[in-house]
Amino acid sequence: MGKQELSAANLRNESAKRNRRIKAAIQWVLALIVVLIIVFPIYWMLVSSVKSQEEILLAVPTLWPREFHFENYINVLNRGNFAKYYWNTAVMTAGILISQVITGIFAAYGFSKGKFKGQNVCFIIVLGALMIPLQVTFIPLYIMMANWGLSDTFLGLILPEAVSPYYIFMLRQTFMAIDDSYVEAARMDGLGRVGIITKVLAPMCKSTLFTVTLVTFTNGWNAYFWPKIIARGEKRRVLTIGLAQLQNTFAGNETMNNHEIMAGAVLAVVPVIILFFIFQKYMLTGYSKAAMK
Repeated sequence: MGKQELSAANLRNESAKRNRRIKAAIQWVLALIVVLIIVFPIYWMLVSSVKSQEEILLAVPTLWPREFHFENYINVLNRGNFAKYYWNTAVMTAGILISQVITGIFAAYGFSKGKFKGQNVCFIIVLGALMIPLQVTFIPLYIMMANWGLSDTFLGLILPEAVSPYYIFMLRQTFMAIDDSYVEAARMDGLGRVGIITKVLAPMCKSTLFTVTLVTFTNGWNAYFWPKIIARGEKRRVLTIGLAQLQNTFAGNETMNNHEIMAGAVLAVVPVIILFFIFQKYMLTGYSKAAMK
């Protein structure tokens, strides 16, 4: 009887191990499929950026270039004034990032650690702003910027994006997860609100700060709709608008320039990809901490 029970237990253990191996194999296959779906468009953009236009238009696509045409990048830089576009995009993104960090941190502190009349109502209004896209409010925004003489200026590009409800929400959730005893101890040591934020809360929320900062940088770098409206000329044109202009380079001609468009796209996404790989661990930690409260 004991041997039969031992044999049955061994069979159950073997069956459990086999089931675990099957589940692990299925998970690896699914993960590999997801990775391929995500990575393949990036790979296709990279290889297409060094192909010739004739090779791109082949009926049977080639997964690897027959000849490398790195001059595509030089043509894009010369033809599209991409150095100017890079500078405009960097200035706009830096302005948006700095303003959103300052307003987001102080607003999140007020909503999480402060006490004032109408606090919950104000926060509900902030959450409501998350649900309203820019396409709904761009007409009054444009009229306001035009009346203030901010059309085709850096300030006109930055000001409508100076406050981010998403930034406020994420930091507020993270600040609420920090025990109030740290804030009280900092007050007893003589720190004011600014000191509490910069010396206590911000260092304890480093992961979330990296996360929302990277998201803000990506959104600013990839902005298209508002810069297209407010930047009417070449003077304040940004990368996304420059990429859209590339497809019009040969408008009306028989020759197309898909290879140059792909090269321009690679130039545009390189900073975002580099920052993502550098700070990806902070993003995962930041999202998990924000979801705890």
